[in-house]
Amino acid sequence: MARLLISPPPLTTKPQLFLFSHSNPFIATSIRCSSTSPMSETVDNRRRKVVVCGGGVIGVCTAYFLAKTGAIVTVVEKSSVACAASGKAGGFLALDWCDGGPVSSLARASFNLHRSLSDELDGPSSYGYRPLNTLSVPIDESENGPGPGPGPGPSGRVKNLPAWVDGPARNAKPIGTTQTTAQVHPQLFTRCLMTTAVEKYGAEVVIGKVERVEGREDGRVDSVVLEDGRVIKADSVVLALGPWSSKLGLLSSLFRVYGLKAHSIVLEPKEADAISPHALFLSYYLAEGGKPMDPEVYPRPTGEVYICGMSATEEVPDDPEQVAPNPESIRMLKRVAGNVSSHLKEGEAQVKAEQACMLPCTDDGDPVIGELPGMKGCFVATGHSCWGILNGPATGAALSELILDGQASIADLSSFSPARFVATSRKS
Repeated sequence: MARLLISPPPLTTKPQLFLFSHSNPFIATSIRCSSTSPMSETVDNRRRKVVVCGGGVIGVCTAYFLAKTGAIVTVVEKSSVACAASGKAGGFLALDWCDGGPVSSLARASFNLHRSLSDELDGPSSYGYRPLNTLSVPIDESENGPGPGPGPGPSGRVKNLPAWVDGPARNAKPIGTTQTTAQVHPQLFTRCLMTTAVEKYGAEVVIGKVERVEGREDGRVDSVVLEDGRVIKADSVVLALGPWSSKLGLLSSLFRVYGLKAHSIVLEPKEADAISPHALFLSYYLAEGGKPMDPEVYPRPTGEVYICGMSATEEVPDDPEQVAPNPESIRMLKRVAGNVSSHLKEGEAQVKAEQACMLPCTDDGDPVIGELPGMKGCFVATGHSCWGILNGPATGAALSELILDGQASIADLSSFSPARFVATSRKS
């Protein structure tokens, strides 16, 4: 099995840029590309100054498309690019899993945009983009091994089950193909886009905490003020703060964003070449009984295997570096890994990371994307829950269009407008 040439560092350490550049812009307080943006000949209204607050996948995708179109972009990030959920997520992509709801068109557009970005940025070697097959797999700890189950193959194994899944699995069911499901390494993906925006399109990254957004007397946005007193003037501002949206009064006064804490481990099996590219969505039954859990398993072309689950609502800390995993949740994920595959058992796989991240969720379950009521030129993009990596590209491209052209064409954002919360509060 082909592997990426890049070996990402353990995600439990503070992230650093390690590819795409001979320099390391993200360790500096402020960086600026010395070259002129190739879009410098675009019309003046394209050269407006946009400050994007948040260096996760949503903010970075927005910054990328804005800068590529010719805007003068500054990204403000408190810690480091992709330091939170965008560096610790699974990176699973699905074309049609959001069908039937408001996010459907956004997800489909974003899935296809991921493919285009991969072609543009050499995704397979740069950040682990690859299509893959996806299976729904029930596992019962009370069973001894993978019995025949319905539809066994010639060897008596469960039909559709990869050879490396040699635990007590039953009834493996295909739920995605290489045409409808794919994956990226989310940390590498986010940093690839940010580095490209900096080096090719002249974007800037500033490390600092957003204190507030200032407006003018005419109701239009004027600047972003940082905690240390720095003021960054702006024609437009994008607030892509993930679950930390709840810490900014301008947003928390309008709608609620809460944090869903998700745990994950990253394993490196000794026989990495034995792990085929199959994403697994488990219905996992403990030997002690009770309702099944729903962990997920994603082999990566780096030779690592990512396993996540054990989610619960928790208070969002002030600093993303303060998000720490619950030891019991990590122990459970290791238990799951060992029962999924002998290749993932303790002693057969090295633990590269034990981690947790906060997923941004809204009360109605839909993301918030659009211009804030009451402040012209101030936009928000948050609340993507577990689909942030999938929906990042279309969200960023649509916001770029909305900011620079006045309307989005790549996806209909009307269902995600923050104005919906104003309408709800008036009814109540």
